[in-house]
Amino acid sequence: MAGGGQFSAGFHAVRRLLKAHPDKVRKLFIDERSNNPRLEEIIQAAGALSVGIEKVRSFRLDDMSRGTAHQGVVAALKNLQHWDEAALRSKVESALQAGDAPVILVLDDIQDPHNLGACLRTADATGVMAVVSARRGGAGLTPAVRKVASGAAETVPVVAVRNVGRVLDWLREYKFSVIGTSDSATGDFWETDFRGPVAIVMGTESTGLSEAIAARCDRLLSLPMLGSVESLNVSVAAGVVLYEVARQRHG
Repeated sequence: MAGGGQFSAGFHAVRRLLKAHPDKVRKLFIDERSNNPRLEEIIQAAGALSVGIEKVRSFRLDDMSRGTAHQGVVAALKNLQHWDEAALRSKVESALQAGDAPVILVLDDIQDPHNLGACLRTADATGVMAVVSARRGGAGLTPAVRKVASGAAETVPVVAVRNVGRVLDWLREYKFSVIGTSDSATGDFWETDFRGPVAIVMGTESTGLSEAIAARCDRLLSLPMLGSVESLNVSVAAGVVLYEVARQRHG
């Protein structure tokens, strides 16, 4: 089945979509052999919203969900937000002209779909304008990402770009603070001012920020580690930083 990224799979993800973003659901596909009462609940909710339902064999759900545990239900999506780099620049310019201070999360080659999904969920919760990622090499918006994101992949634009460094360059021209995280950094996380336009840059799971991306950051910060572990999972680290950004703006 083509366009696997246009499907969301699993009870929680589909129920969340029907509750919060029914306009983004084109149709539901249900396992014809399942008698799970949780599926009946979803079917009733879809019927009340006039969302079309088609019962299919399980192998078709496997195909749509591309290996994600679909639990007998897959939603086909519509009206998704697709921004390219030019659209992101236009949105940034409009926000700055309106006197806003946008927050952008930049992911430098995140590989794990669960990490990307978790980053999107936190980005939605903390008011991030958009998430920037590399067009090649990153996890991409797969059904697995959408399932973990629990609806956030349909609300937070993911801007897949050819050159992440170039985006950071023009964000700095727009007076964004470009702040990266690194285990070896010496910047004081607690003393950092996140209240202006800011791009938060997180590195790949295995090696962190690349040298080229780190060199484009105005500041590199390490998160305080008070116990015995040396570092945090990238999605957890992103959550810590983004909530500190939100605390300074809204606390």
